[in-house]
Amino acid sequence: MPRYGNATIALLSSVFDEGVEHAAALIRHSAREFEPGRHDLLNPLTDEGRAFAREFGRALPKQLLVRGYASPAERCVETVQLILGSHAEHGGRVTRHRPVEALGVFYVLDQMKMYRAMTAAEGQQRFLANWFDGQIGHDVMMPADLAAKLVGRVVAGKLEAPLERPQLDLCVSHDMSLYLVQDRLLGLGVAEATAVDFLDGVVFYAREGRLWMRGLQGPPVRVDLAI
Repeated sequence: MPRYGNATIALLSSVFDEGVEHAAALIRHSAREFEPGRHDLLNPLTDEGRAFAREFGRALPKQLLVRGYASPAERCVETVQLILGSHAEHGGRVTRHRPVEALGVFYVLDQMKMYRAMTAAEGQQRFLANWFDGQIGHDVMMPADLAAKLVGRVVAGKLEAPLERPQLDLCVSHDMSLYLVQDRLLGLGVAEATAVDFLDGVVFYAREGRLWMRGLQGPPVRVDLAI
């Protein structure tokens, strides 16, 4: 298995080994370029990132039917395409993949002001902590609690339409979305211990009529996505 994505593969395997028959995972895209001067959302995957995505698909449990969704950003769409293609190539079953706007950075209301606020905060971690604490203007970022529940509802909503079991709905997004749901829904906080690496993820699943969520650390948490 690849260095990136190992923990997510282990998490998924554990969830399905425990008897879950349908899960929805929110994961970060694979390794990408960081070209100075290029709009961040236009940075594509690196060749290494493409290899990591293929390895992730190869490592997925082959009994799973996998259905894919992605942020419209090219690197997210390519990540899910490569994962599904590799899963199928190595004996797994897939349906199709498509972009979903809610897996993008819809919660950023003003990109220019967001980048200014991140620069003033001297980095993403402090900026995110400020956002989660309500210290970023509501004209810049959607309130974090609302944004987290909206992301969660989109991902967990895939559990309402299974095709066959066991099934995985794979939703590829950005590190900011993972930080958001880790903090607001899992209560993990923004810290080095919960840093979101490429292909890291969280999993939603239903059990006994309740919605549960698991991250790469800590126990499952029952979540309420009512707004």
